[in-house]
Amino acid sequence: MMTNVRHGLYGLPPRDLADYPDEAVQFSPLIPGADDLEKHENMLQSLTMLAPPGTVERRAALALGLRALSPGASLTTLALKDKGGSRIAKDLKGLGCVVQEKSKRHYRICTAGKPDVSPDLDAAIAEGAPRFVEDIGLWSQPGIFSWDRLDPGSVQLVERLPPLSGRGADFGCGTGYLAHGVLASPAVSNLQLIDIDRRAIEAARRNVDDPRVSLQWADVRKVTLPTLDFIVMNPPFHDGGIEDKALGKAFIEKAASILRRGGRLWLVANKHLPYEALLAQLFARFELQSEAQGFKVYEAVK
Repeated sequence: MMTNVRHGLYGLPPRDLADYPDEAVQFSPLIPGADDLEKHENMLQSLTMLAPPGTVERRAALALGLRALSPGASLTTLALKDKGGSRIAKDLKGLGCVVQEKSKRHYRICTAGKPDVSPDLDAAIAEGAPRFVEDIGLWSQPGIFSWDRLDPGSVQLVERLPPLSGRGADFGCGTGYLAHGVLASPAVSNLQLIDIDRRAIEAARRNVDDPRVSLQWADVRKVTLPTLDFIVMNPPFHDGGIEDKALGKAFIEKAASILRRGGRLWLVANKHLPYEALLAQLFARFELQSEAQGFKVYEAVK
């Protein structure tokens, strides 16, 4: 934790809409290497935040941001109107703030000072904190992909997985659900769990207690890995709540660059995502293993 932080940044807001100092320290859990906002109280002179789209996650992030401000400091937060922006002012007022609000380029931009008293601050932080989710039997946290339910695509992938062997990786591991299916095979010697979300890595660390596992808070597209025998993935196709098919394609390209000849990629994807041409281009062969409930599971061999 940095101790001399004066200005904070959460996410990557458009700078022409909400400027911030060059020396601002990043706090977003979705940017590997960022500082942890939960560890700061009463010390920031300013914080600029691209608010998360999820209701519980957003309120918790706003509350953490307000708690981190020093008395008299200000929070500037913004988001697209249809990605939570229209609710920011209400959230801040509910946390005891006096809010100034404006609109520009489909964003809502709110500025608020730290309130003298905010009885709901701790409650909002607690609501967004990590917890054990009984329904899925895993530690999780609002903001993580499919945080309070088992993603049906991941369930389908685990059901189709054969016993794997050797060294492998789970790209975009989330809370570690896929890892349990992979590690059921004693022939797996090492499994690297990689996710861009710090909260997911922290949850997976609690959920997957196996000496064969290593974890990395990293962007799969940029990570350096040794040659692997297998990779499993349920690749993302949204960025900030907006569909981006290039994300999943980048995951597949990364897998192809790391797998040994004969290495296997197992992936699940929503039925509408067009990955087949890329799989045919990058792999010696691929086969549809199952298709149900709007998902398709593929095995591709390098």
